[in-house]
Amino acid sequence: MPIPVPHHTHVLHRSLTVELPRAVRAEGVYIYDRDGKAYLDASGGAAVSCLGHGHPAVIEAIKRQLDRMPYAHTAFFTNDPAEELADLLSEKAPGGEWRVYFLSGGSEANEAAIKLARQIQIERGQETRDHIISRRQSYHGSTIGCMSISGRTPMLGGPHPSPNPFAPLFMPTARKIVPCYEYRWRRPHESEEDYTRRVAGALEDAILDIGPERVFAFIAETVVGATLGAVPPTKGYFRAIREICDRYGVLLIIDEVMCGMGRCGTLFAYEQDDFVPDIITLAKGLGGGYQPIGAMMVREEIVAEIEKKSGAFAHGHTYVGHATACAAGAAVLKVFDESGLVARSAAMGERLYAMLKERFGEHPHIGDIRGRAMFRGLEIVADRESKEPFPASWKLAARIKMKAMEHGLICYPMSGTKDRFSGDHVLLAPPFIMEERHMTELVDKLSRAIDDAIAEARAQAGDE
Repeated sequence: MPIPVPHHTHVLHRSLTVELPRAVRAEGVYIYDRDGKAYLDASGGAAVSCLGHGHPAVIEAIKRQLDRMPYAHTAFFTNDPAEELADLLSEKAPGGEWRVYFLSGGSEANEAAIKLARQIQIERGQETRDHIISRRQSYHGSTIGCMSISGRTPMLGGPHPSPNPFAPLFMPTARKIVPCYEYRWRRPHESEEDYTRRVAGALEDAILDIGPERVFAFIAETVVGATLGAVPPTKGYFRAIREICDRYGVLLIIDEVMCGMGRCGTLFAYEQDDFVPDIITLAKGLGGGYQPIGAMMVREEIVAEIEKKSGAFAHGHTYVGHATACAAGAAVLKVFDESGLVARSAAMGERLYAMLKERFGEHPHIGDIRGRAMFRGLEIVADRESKEPFPASWKLAARIKMKAMEHGLICYPMSGTKDRFSGDHVLLAPPFIMEERHMTELVDKLSRAIDDAIAEARAQAGDE
């Protein structure tokens, strides 16, 4: 059993057995600890820092709003930054006009989306619709509601590991279907069209099994982030999903908390897949890390249904529509436009992909390199031919993260890739301002981290 490290702190850190370096400043694509060591931020934290660190225009916008009015509760007031940011998002989102509800992060945005979707069905006279469908190997947040619809399996460590420690608290009306994960689950000799039809059809099967009158929504990430490592949908997948949702009166919620806001080369990732959702959730890149902010967007015509009935959304948080956070979000979107950063994300993302393919394309333990623009994933395998992962007991993702930090690289490794229990990948989500020299540094340091982690795990396994 690991012995807790004396942290000499009153902070309850995520890990009680690991001493973290203390970050003291950040600039551009680097974060510096108190010893002066530089870390290349190749994952933007958790796909957050799209502009990099220290952008003067965003910082100035925040300072200006603080001078005017930091906060006013939305039960009493609206505010200029929230109105401005909502206008910007509605103008830029394909599919007509949108209403926007601002929160403090992605988990809150997805909780709000669940509740709004359920309320919409009630307003339509569909009170029996109490089930929501999501996908396995997905991630929608860490509240109990969001964990209920997420497809990742959390575990408690220690001498007696406990799978799904929070499962007894989960929503009993949440159902999960297969993800659109072509690398592993497309059958030999199966065409992409046939595979797409099969995995999209899993939604219809689930709706019919539950009962069409019982399902209020389906939620999915446009490009799956943390749990699968930048897995995009196959061509036509979301068009098929949209048709199924329409056929059975099910609302379609698209989670772009991680993959949206330019990360995939267009402001909204779903722009590339020829469909329009009913509800969109955003966070992370929306504020670029400068302020905590999330958003839920809903189509205007759906909101009109509520206006004609109850006239209110039965939900709220203290920091909904926080003026300073919204000022930061509006500033981020303006920087996108003025500096052409979404187009840069698309272009530099293709360059990053080419460099990853050049370095890892023939690597014996890299099975797949995937993603869109500045959202890339590498799946780690023990054998490329069979796609067999390394033993889960090796905890390879955690080792890669540790080795990368030793080399001065921040990346986002995760385990459970194959089936929620085994398999490993590394997610990359660097700032859009990254230059070629930074990407060379990224690839070099990542290569060393992966090789070091595998060598160390193999050596320790041999000693046991």
